[in-house]
Amino acid sequence: MKLWTGLGNPGAKYAGNRHNIGFMALDRIAADHGFSPWKRGFQGLFCEGRLGADKVILLKPETFMNLSGQAVGEALRFYKLTPADLVVFHDELDLAPGKARVKQGGGHAGHNGLRSIHAHVGEAYGRVRLGIGHPGHKDAVAGYVLHDFAKSEQDWLEDLLRGISDGAAALADGDGARFLNAVALRTAPPRSSTGTERPGPRAKPDPATAKPAAPDATEASPDPRSALQKLADRFR
Repeated sequence: MKLWTGLGNPGAKYAGNRHNIGFMALDRIAADHGFSPWKRGFQGLFCEGRLGADKVILLKPETFMNLSGQAVGEALRFYKLTPADLVVFHDELDLAPGKARVKQGGGHAGHNGLRSIHAHVGEAYGRVRLGIGHPGHKDAVAGYVLHDFAKSEQDWLEDLLRGISDGAAALADGDGARFLNAVALRTAPPRSSTGTERPGPRAKPDPATAKPAAPDATEASPDPRSALQKLADRFR
């Protein structure tokens, strides 16, 4: 069994904030993979379902971001899970918008939700870091993360969430590389080396309808001079 937690703040006021991208990821997984309805528990909302062979509990803490660890710790203890069974989906200022990275253990890098989880369960849990970009100055961070995604960001956000859902079973199976590949197929689909669609096989010409080729402009025309004129021209 796995516990996946998305980080965010509860209530309609915060629902579209950049800080709530972790909630958005869990909502997409639950909807696409037929999880049970959301219900209250563990100081938040949770639901259950299966991803491949794995049973997964999805948890959205309603303690507000700075106290996320209270809900996570309660759920881990109830299900008798360890931090190694936990994956946290959260916004990441240090990644470009639409990028995703998987990480196991490590510091909280100043993220208040992760800081709280560290305090309650330690640091040895998995994270899915979801890039939202940086406003450019640390003094602008609070207003930036607590602001809704702009209309111009909706396309990449939708692609990212679809990719997360596509790769969810691989992540549950512990295959982070395959998960990230599923995300990349949505956010950065492969193109040919020229940046255009690869052409299909070229059709063979039909001999019955093919037009004769035009003369090559570089081909020399026949010399109209007689042999005697050519000889005389050589001594001019």
